[in-house]
Amino acid sequence: MVAPLRPVIAAGPRGIFDSISIWRRGKGAYQVTVFEHVDGDGYEQIVYCNDDQSGLKAIIAIHSTALGPALGGTRFYAYGSETEALIDVLRLAKGMTYKAAAAGLDLGGGKAVIIGDPKRIKTEELLRAYGRFIETLGGRYITAEDVGTFLEDMDIVRRETRWVTGCSHTYGGSGDPSPVTAYGVLQGIKACALEVFGDSDLKDRTIAIQGVGKVGSALCGYLAEEGAQVFVADAGSIVSTPYSRTTRARLSTSASATKTCALSSAR
Repeated sequence: MVAPLRPVIAAGPRGIFDSISIWRRGKGAYQVTVFEHVDGDGYEQIVYCNDDQSGLKAIIAIHSTALGPALGGTRFYAYGSETEALIDVLRLAKGMTYKAAAAGLDLGGGKAVIIGDPKRIKTEELLRAYGRFIETLGGRYITAEDVGTFLEDMDIVRRETRWVTGCSHTYGGSGDPSPVTAYGVLQGIKACALEVFGDSDLKDRTIAIQGVGKVGSALCGYLAEEGAQVFVADAGSIVSTPYSRTTRARLSTSASATKTCALSSAR
């Protein structure tokens, strides 16, 4: 069993650290001093998770539980630095607080990031270790899919904690939430079209989608059904879909609406 980590830092988005000092004491022993620094933004808890055996390095951020337990997905991404990962998880957690409140849900805002390339380091052992860390929070944080994590990953996490959603029906979950998320984006595009053009009909409208992962690819299908002309771009040099083939340069094409991917919108 992994020795669980408890909250080790609370921080605001500007001065993330006043100081984090590591110094040698005795024969090679290190002590880490962590300063809690709220900075007026209301973060309740930020947990660093480390498991040497599986290679897990993760950060869980709970921004607010004022309305209920903090809900937010787990992003598995090869960040350039630990600081970059921390900044991302802080912004995402805060955003989830406002999203839940705006939707009238009895939920707060949280998020988690696992640092590393999921194509290289993702294993069952790592995901189960991560699930055990979530379990130590006792329901204050509920996780789900995000960039780099999938339904199958949530099923593995579910083996260690019940505080996870977006897992398969076998585990009592609701299944992959991506199509539902994409449908919400579609409705947002139609609302914007109504505001700008006076008509929510998307037939023959030109839509550019930056990022065709789980949500973006589902959105392509919905837009095609609406009769829209869809252009897509992804992190790969060329993306092939039933709707178009393009490179990032095609985003300069005049479009009625642009949907950016989760990574772009978080920056």
